[in-house]
Amino acid sequence: MTKLLQTLFDGVTVGSLYALIALGYTMVYGILQFINFAHSDVFMVGAWLSFVVAKTAGWAQAQNSPSWAALVVLVSAMAACGLLGFTVERLAYRPLRRAPRLNVLITAIGISLLLQNTGQLRFVFGTQPQNMPALFADKTLFTLASVHFRLVDVTVIVLALALMAILQWLIFGTKLGRAMRAVSYDTRVASLMGINVDGVISFTFVVGSALAAAAGFLYATKYPGINQPAHATWVLLGLKAFVAAVVGGIGNVRGAMLGGLLIGLMEFFGAAYLSPHLRDVYVFSLLILVLLFRPTGLLGKTVMEKV
Repeated sequence: MTKLLQTLFDGVTVGSLYALIALGYTMVYGILQFINFAHSDVFMVGAWLSFVVAKTAGWAQAQNSPSWAALVVLVSAMAACGLLGFTVERLAYRPLRRAPRLNVLITAIGISLLLQNTGQLRFVFGTQPQNMPALFADKTLFTLASVHFRLVDVTVIVLALALMAILQWLIFGTKLGRAMRAVSYDTRVASLMGINVDGVISFTFVVGSALAAAAGFLYATKYPGINQPAHATWVLLGLKAFVAAVVGGIGNVRGAMLGGLLIGLMEFFGAAYLSPHLRDVYVFSLLILVLLFRPTGLLGKTVMEKV
């Protein structure tokens, strides 16, 4: 029972991070029908910016940091990455709006390499791994069946679920969200109805990048050892989040949330009960199974198109 509960708790914690990153992939695909392969690098930038802000402010330990330090670091990282997402969309993707898909794909890969190599510059993040300052006290909130529910893990889950709930309300409960859904359905008709298509697309990139920054902050908080910007770990995490978006149904916001949780649970249950060396195999095996038996994803819908 203890092992089962611990594995479930760890899977939900990491799955929440995957879901936050996957939302950026699925929102961009839902509107522009292309995969932003630079999204995982925005996640990396969010983690590193969290480190830079905390270190610059002198918040090295939770005991020496004010209670609102984590909130300041989170908001700063989200704002900076939101601005980064807006800049990338405005300068790199918008001029290619009507270009062939291959051109956009190559551009996304180029942006990814640019962010990785820029991050390695000495005056940016550098090439050395760093340790994220402890903004939360390392304490146990409560114990259930010999499983210790730590403050950091509970914070990751609660904050991730809160951000996903806010996004859910934004998309399905506001006028701006209605405009986003209209643009994803038909860009030309949406523009004829008076919707500022460029503004909606830019806002989508800003929201997706801000969520990736939040995931980066939470990841750096849970796993304090931050790898250098071009490390393969960031790419692998981005790939798993992309798998989560595909499994849930690419373009479906609720599907991205479900896919992230499923990927996290699959990874940790496979590592706990089968083999810890094959945890990545379990994730991509699930992707293959979903593509074989339900290509549109668990919550995706088949779109009929007249030709």
